[in-house]
Amino acid sequence: MASETFAVDVESAIITHSDMVYKIALTQTKSKYDADDVFQEVFVRLVNNKSKITSEEHLKAWLIRVALNCSKNHFKMWKAADSLVEDIPYITPEEHDVFYYVMELPKKYRTVIHLFYYEELSIKEISGTLKIKESTIKSQLSRGRDMLRERLGGGYQDDGTL
Repeated sequence: MASETFAVDVESAIITHSDMVYKIALTQTKSKYDADDVFQEVFVRLVNNKSKITSEEHLKAWLIRVALNCSKNHFKMWKAADSLVEDIPYITPEEHDVFYYVMELPKKYRTVIHLFYYEELSIKEISGTLKIKESTIKSQLSRGRDMLRERLGGGYQDDGTL
């Protein structure tokens, strides 16, 4: 059985996945400026590692993982201040409160909430991307939702929406 090779078109990857990478970086760093740095670093790494990508699904998972790792490394390097973003261009005013509270969650809950709700990844996809058991992802989602419900005054239901 001959396997087809997958060639990453970096320009196409940027067009397709730039919003996702930026949102992950912004959610993790809580700063537009730091998110810009992380965003750039992720796509520079893609240019340098594009030959290792085997499929479109692998590309997306790889970009998520690298965005999370670059965000983590950015904190180590800069000891970033914990200033919340006030004017976030990709959310509506109604979503602002929810996003604000998501940003305040501990990182492990913030990460799974973001990947599940904003990037619409399944629990299985999150598990594979983060290399964490599905049961752990489910627990983190549940605890994150509980924390959000508490902060938002219990106004949101556990029906797949916050």
